[in-house]
Amino acid sequence: MDSRTLQAYDADAAGFAREWHAQTPPDDMYDLLLHHFRPGPTADVGCGSGREVAWLAANGFPTRGFDASAALLREARTRYPDLDFAQAALPDLVGVEKGRFENVLCETVLMHLPPEEIGRASRALLDLLRPRGTLYLSWRVAESTSQRDGHGRLYSAFDKRAVTDAWGDDASLLFDEENLSVSSGRKVHRLIARKHPG
Repeated sequence: MDSRTLQAYDADAAGFAREWHAQTPPDDMYDLLLHHFRPGPTADVGCGSGREVAWLAANGFPTRGFDASAALLREARTRYPDLDFAQAALPDLVGVEKGRFENVLCETVLMHLPPEEIGRASRALLDLLRPRGTLYLSWRVAESTSQRDGHGRLYSAFDKRAVTDAWGDDASLLFDEENLSVSSGRKVHRLIARKHPG
């Protein structure tokens, strides 16, 4: 995880949480999850303040949320004390059990990694899945070059092949679209992939 991005989230976790929870619900993403995810243990990697963990749990997907930011995890546990959260960071997700999850969600997190770490992170996310499990992965699109916002958060510019090449022949794409997010109003690239059986 980019250190300045992590510092920004730790410095104002409550402010970021208020912003995210005030946004329009991401119903476009929720529709995709309901269509593609299957019942079973689910991971939300980069869960922030827990909004999607709560939605997934309420919709029949027992979910554990993971985030690199200890301060964001405190926000999540305060808002959702009955849900499950743990600290883990991309690109390597040390401590998260591989092959355990039926579904993995990673919503607009990948762009906070340096471009050279995108492939490793993408592979680590796929490796969390059981055979035939489903990965939803999205990132905010940087139009030209990597840049930082006013908080110091990194938004890396990279091609989707940095993601898909890391999977090799171990997954098939089910969905591939670049569009504006209903929730944030920002352009995001969304991929949904199914892990091959073995």
